[in-house]
Amino acid sequence: MSFLKKEFKKELDKPTYVYGTQTVELNTTIRKGEKHSFKFYPSRIWSSRINWRIAITCFFTVLLIQCAIITFLLHSYEKHQLVGLKEVGRSELISMITAQNQATSKKDFPVSRAEAERLFSSSKITGISIFASNLAHLQNHGQKTTLQLQDVASGEFKNNYLSPSGATYEVVLRPDDLNRPYIAILQFDTTYIKGDVFEYVQEAVLIILLVSLFVTIVIVVSVGNFLLSPVLFMRENLLRAIENPENPKVEDSPFATNNEIGESIDLATKLIKQNAENIRRIKSAAEDKIHKLAYYDTLTNLPNRTYFLQSMVKLGHGEDGKTMGRFCVVTIDLDHFKDINDTMGYNIGDAILRAVGKRLRSSLPESAIVARIAEDEFSVAMPLTKDVTDGREIGVRISNVIKSSPFKVFTEDFQVRASVGVSTFPDDGTDVEQVLKNSDIALNRAKEEGRDLVKEYSEDFDRAVQQRFQILRNLRDALEHDQLLLHYQPQIDLRDGRIIGAEALIRWWKPDGSKEGGSFIPPIEFIPIAEQSGLIVPIGEWVLKTACESAAIIQEKGYDMRIAVNVSGAQFYQSNLIGYVENTIADSGLKPSNLELEVTESVFMDDISHAITTLRNLHGLGLELAIDDFGTGYSSLSYLRQFPIDRLKIDQSFIRNALNNPDDASIARTIIRLGHSLNLKVIAEGVETYEQQAFLSEENCDEVQGYLYAKPMSFEDFDAFIEECKGYVPDVS
Repeated sequence: MSFLKKEFKKELDKPTYVYGTQTVELNTTIRKGEKHSFKFYPSRIWSSRINWRIAITCFFTVLLIQCAIITFLLHSYEKHQLVGLKEVGRSELISMITAQNQATSKKDFPVSRAEAERLFSSSKITGISIFASNLAHLQNHGQKTTLQLQDVASGEFKNNYLSPSGATYEVVLRPDDLNRPYIAILQFDTTYIKGDVFEYVQEAVLIILLVSLFVTIVIVVSVGNFLLSPVLFMRENLLRAIENPENPKVEDSPFATNNEIGESIDLATKLIKQNAENIRRIKSAAEDKIHKLAYYDTLTNLPNRTYFLQSMVKLGHGEDGKTMGRFCVVTIDLDHFKDINDTMGYNIGDAILRAVGKRLRSSLPESAIVARIAEDEFSVAMPLTKDVTDGREIGVRISNVIKSSPFKVFTEDFQVRASVGVSTFPDDGTDVEQVLKNSDIALNRAKEEGRDLVKEYSEDFDRAVQQRFQILRNLRDALEHDQLLLHYQPQIDLRDGRIIGAEALIRWWKPDGSKEGGSFIPPIEFIPIAEQSGLIVPIGEWVLKTACESAAIIQEKGYDMRIAVNVSGAQFYQSNLIGYVENTIADSGLKPSNLELEVTESVFMDDISHAITTLRNLHGLGLELAIDDFGTGYSSLSYLRQFPIDRLKIDQSFIRNALNNPDDASIARTIIRLGHSLNLKVIAEGVETYEQQAFLSEENCDEVQGYLYAKPMSFEDFDAFIEECKGYVPDVS
């Protein structure tokens, strides 16, 4: 049974509660909006478990005390009855002895038999023994007494004696008691005392129960009125506060605050209201914080991508929510921002991002929505009006705003430029996410074409993206279904024409429904996509494994030739590259010196210290290392001498124009001399004419490869080519 229970009256819409004897109206609003009042009835006090505990405790405590008192009073009552018998017997005996002495002169027999019989019939005395003062026995009347004169003589004399059954009681009356020179022993019939005691006990028990009940009721009612009713009121308020802590429907206390209970209830009520106010305030602050975290960028305080998309939806539906508005979306990417973070630190990069955000916000009208949607990407959505109808114009303005003046951070000036992509709603899509995506596609085209450009979205861009995505999907299938294969282009020692190795070149044969059964996809079409997607890593592992297996077959035939394999930047910076190369060599049985890894010099520049460590570990396995496309990157001679490399590879662009362009000839000549000065071999690729071969031979180039000697071929053709040439290419010189 609950402490509080609603009494819904059928005839009233307002149920009531009562506290003790006080009716308290508590107006609250129920879910349907109707107001009702609550009252607490006295019956609720008796339905309280704690009140029943108090009642039972009080009742039995009072009962126990009363029982203890009655037990003590019973003993006093019985003793009082016996004392009364003694006094009555003494009076009767004295009067009897006096009457006898006056009637006769015999003093030896103070009580006659007739008087004794009369005394027995008129009183509770059942026996009399009389002794002289010298203890001489004089008379016995009635029943024989238990107390005897011998007890007196032996020193065990007692003044009274109550039989074990309580049926008889004997007392000794001394001469002082009788005022006569006699000693008398009186025996009384005390059987009636038990009945009196029982009646006394019945009356006492009834009184005890009534007193206990009365005291209990008084205590419980007092506790209910002065303690339980306030507690029930406070409990009801607490229950309401628990049900709705943010907006509890609590009422002010109806109890006086001039005592501890009333004051406590008033304080509890105030605390509930104060707690509700705090919850509302904290919730409001938390909602604001959550809203800001969910919709704003913490670094620049600009809207984030989520809020930007929502704002675009509002722009697209117009102010009335029905007409379609027209606006442009401009996506901005800061060119080479990663270089700033890597060289100057993220604190500088963050300061520049904040400054860019402020500059964009301050330079654009209030109608423009400026957001930061990625690390170094910003987007602007701006309504197109009669004055500004072209999104490209806004894109150009934004680009000029960014590069109008350097950004000053601390004591440094940073000239920042940006690539910009522009799309228009609804011209380039009626879905805001698609419009944003199209502006990002235009942005990527601007970056691909050299950066610091403004590109407006074209459907051709989207088709290029779709084509790239399709190539990537097909390339994954090709890797899974063994559509990739390796071709090998021989490498020749320029001095004696000996075939010293080959470069493994990847090819993709894509089956189709044509008469030929398929076609080769040029590496230039799929290698960049594989590098961007990360798929180049598993492809590179397949190339290395296949090349090592092929080289091991040639090695078994007695030819000491190396196979050169290109390693991409993503593959080079893998943590398990060294272990994978070591395991692959061991599994194939290839001699380590017959494997050469080619890495472009631009890869080294990303992390010089890591590059040096990796190259040294690879060189420690016994394989050879070459720098591919040397001269096309940003080489540093100070680092070059630290690399444990064996060979420099001159890019074919310099060889192709060496005879016609003095600059290219000078670069090729310089690379050859530089390599020799560092005790490195130099190999030139792209040799197609005897004139190019003569130039390289004159400059003492060590090795060559190109169409002049052989085109890339399958492994079977390469194996046959070696056998046919007996390991040498004729007429090299």
